[in-house]
Amino acid sequence: MREGALLAGGRSTRFGDADKAVAELAGVPMVRRVADRVATVVDGLVVNCRGDQVDAIEAALAGVSVPVHFAPDPTPDLGPLAGIGTAMRAAESALAAVVACDMPFVEPALLDRLFDLAADHDAAVPRLDDGWYQTTQAVYRTDAMAAACERALERGDRRIVAAYDDLDVLAVDEAEVRRFAPLETFDNCNTTAEFEAAAARLAGE
Repeated sequence: MREGALLAGGRSTRFGDADKAVAELAGVPMVRRVADRVATVVDGLVVNCRGDQVDAIEAALAGVSVPVHFAPDPTPDLGPLAGIGTAMRAAESALAAVVACDMPFVEPALLDRLFDLAADHDAAVPRLDDGWYQTTQAVYRTDAMAAACERALERGDRRIVAAYDDLDVLAVDEAEVRRFAPLETFDNCNTTAEFEAAAARLAGE
């Protein structure tokens, strides 16, 4: 079984007063766009968010092609590392693809490849030529990542890469990524300007 874990618990501080997860992107809630893409290569979805977001996100995801369950943050606002840990503990599969809810162009073919690459590791994480890990479009072994997130938080380190100190991480280089996806797969919508640019792009497709 393969699972997708959507991260939607951020406060959208650079997005104004709206919750970007459910903001309509070219007529479709952004989290739904991400969910529909991820759902093509997984058997179920777990959504990490704050408790006060559940109803709106659940409505946005009604009718998604795979089962969806929620993993609300027990303590909100601890950042994406804590959110990943919460999602990994709630996951029902050995491997899960973590994808941020603000990545509407996520390429399923890349996720499919990352699942294959993660089979013999604790994680398969794209690492582009700039040296940065794409931590929120990666596949993790759920039990190992949950424990690693907890240990990093106990050390007071909220960076996602802090969890990697305790994991067997396969870094997937840019050349391999490009075999399966354009780099636009990692484009996100942190600001209203990025959101509007993504909407224009989708309208033109």
